[in-house]
This record gives sequence, structure tokens and C-alpha cells, in this order.
Amino acid sequence: MATSTPREIAEGEVLIPPPVPEENHVKNERSSKFPLSRIKVIMKTDPDLTLASQESVFLIAKAAELFLDNLTKSAYEYTSRNKKKTVKKQDVELSVESKDAFAFLEGILDS
Repeated sequence: MATSTPREIAEGEVLIPPPVPEENHVKNERSSKFPLSRIKVIMKTDPDLTLASQESVFLIAKAAELFLDNLTKSAYEYTSRNKKKTVKKQDVELSVESKDAFAFLEGILDS
């Protein structure tokens, strides 16, 4: 097996990662960062819900994942503007106040 020696990267050079095999891509696309069993338990706390298919549980988990990703990225924008590395409650509050999509969260962080 040949070993390659590390080399310095020239300024402006871009390293392109190897392509992901199609099988792994589909598998990773179906996975969720949240445990589906926990999402299903939370969904069942709604008395109007009688049955929840695996597809619906997955979609709710994926929606929650995307929502949280969007909220944290928005909050991090305020963190980086203040030249900090730690996202604080104040950053999340500023993010909630600034975006209409987070209007339903206003006042929820008050303690």
C-alpha cells in the first residue's frame, strides 16, 4: 500500500472530497439526528392522535431537525457579530425577535 506524503495547499486551492457511494447517500438521507422512538412518544401525547406511521414520524423528526438547524444558525449569526464563540440565550432571543418565522417563540424564553 502506497502512502502519500502530506503537502502544503497552495493559496486558493480547493480540496474536493471523494464522491459518496449512492447506497450510503440514500441511507444517510433517510436517517434522522433525533431518535424516532422518542419523537413517536412525544407525538402520542396528543390525544387527537391515534396512529402514527413510520413515515409521518420520520417527517416530524426531519422537520424538527431542520427547524433547530435554522434557529441555531440564526442565533450563531448574532454570536459571531459580537465576536464570541459561545451561543447564549441572548443570541437566541435576538434571533427570535428578528425573524418572522420564529414569531411563535416570542416570550417563550423568558424565565
